[in-house]
Amino acid sequence: VKGARSLPGFQTFPGMESLEDMYEWSELPPLLANRLLDPARSEYQQWLQWSGFDPENPPDPLLVLSVTEGQRQTDLIEVFPCPQQDADGCYRTRFFLHGVRWLPQCSLERIDRLQRGERLLLMLDFCNQADPHAVAVRTDTERTLVGYIPRYLAHDVQMLVGTCSPDSFDVKVCRLNRDAPLQQRVLCQLRACWPEGFSPCSGEEFQPIVGDRVPR
Repeated sequence: VKGARSLPGFQTFPGMESLEDMYEWSELPPLLANRLLDPARSEYQQWLQWSGFDPENPPDPLLVLSVTEGQRQTDLIEVFPCPQQDADGCYRTRFFLHGVRWLPQCSLERIDRLQRGERLLLMLDFCNQADPHAVAVRTDTERTLVGYIPRYLAHDVQMLVGTCSPDSFDVKVCRLNRDAPLQQRVLCQLRACWPEGFSPCSGEEFQPIVGDRVPR
């Protein structure tokens, strides 16, 4: 996507050295396959549960990556889906709270008291010096900061906030994983209206570089 051209220091991926070509695989390429936990690992079932999946019925690997984001300690790559309309024609997506490791102790303590189904609030954080496009997530009662939505959703949320009524937003805690790493501590679900003519991930940085080309 075009965001690759504007990202300082961006390097192409192994086996995909050209930004002008389209690539296809019959199975997951190593770049993605290596971001899935080996089913032979003892913590595999727990890892699936953290993301809200049933270990007895493992989902498609791409669906797992769409929630876990495929994050690794050795790089900054994130895997994410483009949100789609649900059966009711609404905007719906799941995500883990970001930025938790940078929060003060009082926020971490409040996170530990979150309950499944608890309502959360979204607040545009224009004064955020690190990211003026950030969208903060706060508790409904004390307005305690408990994290941020992922950056790849910020553009969508800002557009929806300017169009949808506040009552149409529904942000809830899906899971609280107290034994998980911070980046997988709180799984949330966001549901909002889908305005007429709205297109998710429509920012310039999400647009493909190549059009309809023969894949390699």
